[in-house]
Amino acid sequence: MNQDTLLLILKERFESHPIRHKGIKWDAVEEKLKKNPDKIKSLIKMEESGGEPDVVLFDKKNNSFTFYDCSAESPSGRRSFCYDKEALQSRKEHKPKSSAIEFAKTMGTKILNEEEYRYLQTLGEFDKKTSSWIETPTSIRKLGGAIFCDYRYGTVFLYHNGAESYYAVRGFRSSLTV
Repeated sequence: MNQDTLLLILKERFESHPIRHKGIKWDAVEEKLKKNPDKIKSLIKMEESGGEPDVVLFDKKNNSFTFYDCSAESPSGRRSFCYDKEALQSRKEHKPKSSAIEFAKTMGTKILNEEEYRYLQTLGEFDKKTSSWIETPTSIRKLGGAIFCDYRYGTVFLYHNGAESYYAVRGFRSSLTV
């Protein structure tokens, strides 16, 4: 995928979901993106792995736009990952192909934290059949755990698992600030 194709996809998505970015003008987003080719590369990786990134925030103070993965379910190209590199290395057999934290780094993004995940859910209903790893506090991670969220029964649920676990329906959502 090239820059022009991505920009067309993002514009169409932007226009199709105005509730996600009230008060934000596409022309300003596009102008900012064109000045940041490395961020475009990250957005291409988000798109190609099934994230369907969309603008969800504008920070006036920093003149920056934030994109989140807005696919209805956890991005299909980022599922069956354990939480982080340490968890991946701890598995003796049946290792997943990667970890959420490491894969996000290769994309130039970060995984959502709990506050960001809950904000995303105010913009629609996401992860009704899947779940997403979220940034885990150090205190939990030091004990071997990691946390994830999903959306069921009109509610965001926060759960825990061993960081080395992975499931076909659990992935992760990214954010990227431009």
